[in-house]
Amino acid sequence: MRLTEADPKGLVRESYAIEGITPGECRSIFMDWALSLPVGLSTPDALRALIAHYALDLPDHPMSQVLSDALTAPEQPRRRGGRAARVPGQA
Repeated sequence: MRLTEADPKGLVRESYAIEGITPGECRSIFMDWALSLPVGLSTPDALRALIAHYALDLPDHPMSQVLSDALTAPEQPRRRGGRAARVPGQA
């Protein structure tokens, strides 16, 4: 995937150019980036392209951590909520 496809508005590129950017600011930029991706574009492929281009050279940058975290699958829920979790035998 080309970098222009992975970062169509240059949001991630710009985040790496901001000195002193915080992890919270990186997460905010990441959300804008994710919402700006064209429909049908593979988000994991775009993330891998961005990591290969930026994060490998700057592993300590806060955006590198945000991009890496985005590729990690969320944990499975540990419990059910609602009545089924409170009433025995209702699972």
